[in-house]
Amino acid sequence: MGWVIDTCIWVDVERKTLVPNDVERFTGRDPVYMSPVTVAELSAGVENTQDQNAKAKRQAALTRLMRKPCLHIDEDTGLIFGSLAGRLKKEGRAREHRIQDIWIAASAIQHGHKLLTRNVKDFKDIPGLDLVVYPE
Repeated sequence: MGWVIDTCIWVDVERKTLVPNDVERFTGRDPVYMSPVTVAELSAGVENTQDQNAKAKRQAALTRLMRKPCLHIDEDTGLIFGSLAGRLKKEGRAREHRIQDIWIAASAIQHGHKLLTRNVKDFKDIPGLDLVVYPE
């Protein structure tokens, strides 16, 4: 078993609201994996700032995080994603902005990993997800 860490946690580590040891209190010595969706979200954060100092800090944080093993999105991930997205839509719980979160959840489910987040509302209704919430 391993862990997928939601983007919000990595952003809080970058902002120094959390430190890596805070995350390790949950993950222990279990492996931590990056989602390619998190890589994309963090990369967009680098591109979307005009402040060159902030851009450099964000890029450095992304470079450090990319040393972690990255999960791959494949046809099985797609099947899990499609099932989750369809079910959430059918139950009236789909929202356009949740697409990235559903991809992250699908990867965690596919590989049997826990997902650590601070954004419980984004994941609490996803069936089959082993969700761990970092307290605010």
